[in-house]
Amino acid sequence: MPASTTPTRAPVATVGERAVRLSRASTRRIIEPDTDLPWETLGTGQLVADELLTTAGLELELSPAQKAQLSREELASMVTSGLRFEAGLIAGFAVQISTSDVTDPSVSYMLHEMGEETRHSRAFARLVTELGDRAPNPLERGVPARLRKRISRVAMESPALLTVFVLAGEEIPDLLQKIAAEHPDTDPLVAAVNRYHRTEEARHLAFARMTLAEHWSHAGRLERWRVRHLAPRAIGALVASLVHPGVYRSVGLPGFRTWRAVQRTPERVAIRHAGSRAVLETLLDAGVLEAGRIPRGWRSLCGVDRAGHPIGIDAPFPG
Repeated sequence: MPASTTPTRAPVATVGERAVRLSRASTRRIIEPDTDLPWETLGTGQLVADELLTTAGLELELSPAQKAQLSREELASMVTSGLRFEAGLIAGFAVQISTSDVTDPSVSYMLHEMGEETRHSRAFARLVTELGDRAPNPLERGVPARLRKRISRVAMESPALLTVFVLAGEEIPDLLQKIAAEHPDTDPLVAAVNRYHRTEEARHLAFARMTLAEHWSHAGRLERWRVRHLAPRAIGALVASLVHPGVYRSVGLPGFRTWRAVQRTPERVAIRHAGSRAVLETLLDAGVLEAGRIPRGWRSLCGVDRAGHPIGIDAPFPG
């Protein structure tokens, strides 16, 4: 990835003008998920190709029934994670709006984005409902749950940190959705949901990229430390939790052991690197991080050296 050395901070006026353009784009076509998506096409068997299953790199001998169940459990887990992430984004925006000048064009766009996120969340909730009873998530209790709640509370009061999480929570799932939507064997409804989500998330990513520098300029020492050192660890945990251990247990595999093995497969590592490098590039462009001095956590997450250059050659994406 190119390592930027000169921050490209947009003037506030330019940010406002771009926010106005994003707001206008949000009004051009409003997609209503309950009526505009082909819910009747959801299949009853396997929903994605074998090579798109997270276990593809483990060379497991799974029956057709196990692969069908695994595909549905993985989808439900990722969609549920997406819904909960978007709930955190909405909460964070609400906190920002509560103390902002309501005439700021960025506030108007945040309201547009919140509306779009609630529609996405309704689509995700309906999809999980259509999939039926799902495996329990062991990461929703104990230490993982407490840590997630703590990080969420911190992000609510830290606009720069929240923006970094927004970038990660949209760049990495966006890559996964692109791979699934473009594969010819993906279930038609799943492909349609992915395309719908990616269309609107492109604007959300643009907004996060253009506001990061401004949030960073107002960030205090503690928030800056969190972005540089806490954020990459939290993002790594987010990526790992997209498909939880209970998914593997539901098809007769050892839950946590399979889950940990999946995180180390070349295919999953390549996806994590590609998605997180897109976030890193934005941080370099905004002057949040500096090429040549990239912190260890970001280097580990992205598979890069201090200058931001990739280390080694990643495996090709599945599909």
